[in-house]
Amino acid sequence: MTEQIAPVADGGRAPADDRIVALRDRYVAAQLAGDRQEALRLIREDGLQRGIDAPRIALEVIMPAQTEIGRLWQQNRIGVAEEHLATAISQLVISTLYDHFPREQSNGKRVIVACVEGEQHEIGARLAADFLEMAGFVVHFLGANVPTDSLVAMVRTELPHLVVLSSATTLHLAALRSAISRVRLVGGGALPIAVGGGVCAWVQDLGDVAGVSCTGSDVHELVETAKRLTGVEER
Repeated sequence: MTEQIAPVADGGRAPADDRIVALRDRYVAAQLAGDRQEALRLIREDGLQRGIDAPRIALEVIMPAQTEIGRLWQQNRIGVAEEHLATAISQLVISTLYDHFPREQSNGKRVIVACVEGEQHEIGARLAADFLEMAGFVVHFLGANVPTDSLVAMVRTELPHLVVLSSATTLHLAALRSAISRVRLVGGGALPIAVGGGVCAWVQDLGDVAGVSCTGSDVHELVETAKRLTGVEER
């Protein structure tokens, strides 16, 4: 049996209640068992059908569950295959939540969200893209391990109002810095860039040094930052 996960906050906003904690523990158990059907059932029947909305499930169940899976892997209590299996289950579950996410009217602002070259951890970036879309942004989510050349090419063609880059650790810091500098060249210095993911905690002066907005893993902060950087007024 997996350890109980400590209650966490919804993006730093609200503490988890007992229903969330219990659902999260059962969801992690389903992940560790490799049981996709049980994971889906839990989210559907014990989550959505019991009045827990999709954004809250994403932030208070799925993301902390992934953190727990990562912790177990770091402690060598599960292997790479088990970690990949658990992550694949969360990717499946998030795809089923997509249609349940509420959406504001489009604000017309285009955003590109991408994991930097070499970065394979994409769930946080995917949810960042989903929450930006919920807030009315037109989002192109490029996924994991986006070659910098391809990212720059898309920036040239799509002319976004904001580029969001994700990196979970410092392992890909060189790729992140390269992407920032090359996107800035394409945008003529006027295109705002935001950085999310664990790298912001590891390199606390990244925002000042690289001249970007660091939002870490807080999707609410990312949405507010995106609105500020693109000139979207609060509704």
